[in-house]
Amino acid sequence: MSRMVILMLGALLVAGCTQETQNRIGRVMQNYTGVDGVLDVYAGDKLVKRFINIDKISTAYATSTGDQPRPYRFGYGVLDENQNYKKDPGEKRMYFEFSDYSTNYIFYENPRD
Repeated sequence: MSRMVILMLGALLVAGCTQETQNRIGRVMQNYTGVDGVLDVYAGDKLVKRFINIDKISTAYATSTGDQPRPYRFGYGVLDENQNYKKDPGEKRMYFEFSDYSTNYIFYENPRD
């Protein structure tokens, strides 16, 4: 019974927040629980790279000039070399980054999990 009351109070508090605050709460929960994201990188209409098991993609921020966003995103994921949505032997977790200006990409939740 007390869990139900806590859940209802939590729902009321979230409903009273702005959309941006709700998005931030959602991102915090995803960071805590984890997300099995997929990043597909395209050159024109051809898929050239796929990263899997991504928890989040972050926006880079300037360090010496304040808190201005920089024009690229970064994260960590497994390079899915054969593009089968699974971590196969030899496929390793690695750092990646991509520019806002030159890369066509799609980020989504892994449909195979």
